[in-house]
Amino acid sequence: MEGVIFHLAFPVSDLEEAKRFYVDGLGCALGRESSRAITLELAGHQLVGHLAPAAEGQKGIYPRHFGLIFKEESAWQALVDRAKEKGLRFYQSPRRRFEGTRLEHATVFLEDPSHNLLEFKWYRHNSAIFGEREFGEVGDTGGEP
Repeated sequence: MEGVIFHLAFPVSDLEEAKRFYVDGLGCALGRESSRAITLELAGHQLVGHLAPAAEGQKGIYPRHFGLIFKEESAWQALVDRAKEKGLRFYQSPRRRFEGTRLEHATVFLEDPSHNLLEFKWYRHNSAIFGEREFGEVGDTGGEP
């Protein structure tokens, strides 16, 4: 589907903290605001943070997280560098997964103030984003649900 924008709504426990993380930290553009929600632009896509009671952080990176896939490793690294510079919370430090395979990618997980997890990654082979069906791996194995 070309000519579409992805939309994601997610819970935030404090709108001001969310703005600091997403706008000041990640560099999202701030859109509309109300007393119950904020609209954000992330890489051309619409995120909407809706005020909700504080949620307990999940154990591990599954089942729920969201983020971006960068087409250039340098853009992924720039995001990692910005997150460090802005003092954002790293849930998992930058690392490589599936090294030496067609699924190899760089990944990093951030945790926002409301305990939402965000993954930012870059694949060595673009075909691994949607293809490489002969590989059965999806995500990490061992220790996490």
